[in-house]
Amino acid sequence: MNDITRRTLLGAATAGAVALKAAQREWRPKLGVLGHYTPANIEFIKAEGFRNIIITEGGAIDPAHVTDEQLAAIKSALAAAGLQASALQIGGSHIDPDPAQRERENTKFAKYIEVAGKLGVPYIGTQSGKDAQKPFAAQVDEIVRVYNERYFPLCEKYHVRILWEPWPGGPNIATGPVGFEALLKAFNNSPYVGLQYDPSHEVWQFIDPIQTARDFVDHIYDVHLKDTEIDWHTLKWAGTNPVDHREWWRYRLPGLGSIDWAAFFSVLQKAGYQGAMTIEHEDPYYACCPGGDFTDDYKEGFRMAHRYLRQYVPD
Repeated sequence: MNDITRRTLLGAATAGAVALKAAQREWRPKLGVLGHYTPANIEFIKAEGFRNIIITEGGAIDPAHVTDEQLAAIKSALAAAGLQASALQIGGSHIDPDPAQRERENTKFAKYIEVAGKLGVPYIGTQSGKDAQKPFAAQVDEIVRVYNERYFPLCEKYHVRILWEPWPGGPNIATGPVGFEALLKAFNNSPYVGLQYDPSHEVWQFIDPIQTARDFVDHIYDVHLKDTEIDWHTLKWAGTNPVDHREWWRYRLPGLGSIDWAAFFSVLQKAGYQGAMTIEHEDPYYACCPGGDFTDDYKEGFRMAHRYLRQYVPD
């Protein structure tokens, strides 16, 4: 074999390897929108080129009123629009200290697991549960007990995983690394729990959102895209608990706060994350937050976010 032929073959082999690696690196998580299921919202989401929805609690999927026939129609409508529903977003005080309230919350959440299964939705985003009257370790134990008894048999039946969003404003101890680590260890790698990661919540707790994503990326199954803006002038003047309750932080659309989105997406891409990434629009400058159908101003916020995110997330 002469040198020219050898070089040609080696060059072709190298090019093929590069092409294979490029194909393996192709990153196409489904970009989406969080909101109520309504026909008008689905039409908007489809028209704007989004591929995913996280469906918020209530409205058309209220388990107290929705029928199997209605759920089948919703599932068909999503498929016809080319949309995946990665999660239902359901609040829950899963270990409420009031026994009656806990029973109501547990019963409601159990019904939503059934709804998710019938819709073919793989995840439910929620809070872990919290009972501030108990020590931290006792809360972890109680969360494990309640989930095992009330939720996991249904999770197994309907193929649904419960994901914790790190929202500090609700009944939640899964708000950052301390809670994540304790709960994941206590559940011993259960296939029925994981993280619905929202970096915006880490920012206003002064937790590093990028390092946290890096440390727990193997447990992230769904992602909220929302930014947080810190008003440093107010913070330095009034502190984190201002006596006059003035605002020192606010949620913003991605790119309008302090998150390093290039670094965040690099963590997910390097880990091979291919799940959904969904814009949770709570920006007060773009008409946050209507129930039901999206308003025109609220839609503009989604469009703004979409234009920004295209540089990182391919359509």
